[in-house]
Amino acid sequence: MKAIKYTEYGSPDVLIVDEMTIPEPKPEEIRVKIHAASVTRADTMMRRGSPFIGRLYIGLKKPKYPVIGTGFAGEVEAIGSKVTEFKIGDSVFGESVFGSGTNAEYVCVPQNGMVAKKPENISYAEACSVCDGPLTSLNFLREVGKMQKGQHVLIVGASGSLGSAAVQIAKHLGAEVTAVCSGKNAIWVKDLGADKVIDYTKEDFKEASELYDMIYDTVGKHSFSTCKNALKSNGVYLSPVFQVRNLFQMLWTSKLGHKKAKFAATGMRPVKELRFMLNELTELFEKNVIQTIIDKQFPLVETANAHTYVDTGHKKGNVVVII
Repeated sequence: MKAIKYTEYGSPDVLIVDEMTIPEPKPEEIRVKIHAASVTRADTMMRRGSPFIGRLYIGLKKPKYPVIGTGFAGEVEAIGSKVTEFKIGDSVFGESVFGSGTNAEYVCVPQNGMVAKKPENISYAEACSVCDGPLTSLNFLREVGKMQKGQHVLIVGASGSLGSAAVQIAKHLGAEVTAVCSGKNAIWVKDLGADKVIDYTKEDFKEASELYDMIYDTVGKHSFSTCKNALKSNGVYLSPVFQVRNLFQMLWTSKLGHKKAKFAATGMRPVKELRFMLNELTELFEKNVIQTIIDKQFPLVETANAHTYVDTGHKKGNVVVII
């Protein structure tokens, strides 16, 4: 099978197309013939080996797992002898983290892992990114931030994968949503449900008089220190982007003051909890409550170009490789 490998950390140039043996599923695994896979900001960070602390999981000096990629969608082609949840021919989607990469023609994943049956009303390309933007944003808004109906939430980076999902999820949960993005993306972000859009090229939300119950900085552009004056008295600052400064601010605010900074690694939650949220998201997609925004699609052999595009920091929604 064709797969995108990397044997060292660095620029997109470290990604190469290679031929590998098609994996055989273990007794509790399914083998998925991948039709589409995501290329996320997290994937590009793993490619660079940054932040350095992440190398404790993916390899200190070089990648522990040679095939890159996490999100996938495809068709079950083979099942292990003890598989009961899926059958050959099922259309599935999910995520493979700290193991077999998904920028490849096939992947084996455990039946009780991060995998679910794909909603019939969305394509493979739309499904492969669900475990990135929608799952992460649902976790941060509801589980980490404890968002309540009627609260006012500010979403920074609202046109990205996490941000576009967060706008839709926050509205579904009953929040008033202010989105921060560039003016060129304002119309379609508002179409996703944002009540107000701030063009960051013309206005700094931190200098305005508006106060928010929650600031969800999906791109890590700001910090709790710079945002706290825009928070209400019991407001919370959230960011899924790991930075040492945010870690210290999280520890500090957990003990002092009413305003809080919170960070969490969604992928480190127990699989049982993640699958529960994944099933919730499946229902929301089936009911057309939320949708996946796709910016660009690349063939598998051009995965390096997909990484280069994501590295620009200007993608709209999701970037996908088609296999």
